[in-house]
Amino acid sequence: MEMKLQFNLKYLLLTIFLLLVEVLIATKLADVFFVRAYLGDVIVVMLLYTFVKSFVKMNNEKLILGIFIFSCLVEFAQYFTIAEKLGFRPGSLMYIVIGNSFSWVDILCYAAGCLLLFLFVKANPKKTEELSL
Repeated sequence: MEMKLQFNLKYLLLTIFLLLVEVLIATKLADVFFVRAYLGDVIVVMLLYTFVKSFVKMNNEKLILGIFIFSCLVEFAQYFTIAEKLGFRPGSLMYIVIGNSFSWVDILCYAAGCLLLFLFVKANPKKTEELSL
């Protein structure tokens, strides 16, 4: 997998925007079940994608696949209560970030987010390239 370190302000700004959306979902839209339970998981893979693209130039498809695999690994770690085993207390930031309950639905949401990313990259090769300039 060929990758090159390269800072990209546009992707970093997108990362900050998506992070703010995730914080908004977690704090202000927590009562809106669909948004909190599903949309946040779809968006989080996009957040990871833009974060990596902020610092590394690499093949989009391989990155999307890597993010999906990473997301699944984190989800399976939740099955084994890794946050508790690492000593994070319920309610702490790291406990929330890592998560605490395994769900196949979450994996489907990660897959949906990665599929949306893939379709966007394939349908808009110029747009994704412009972001890299």
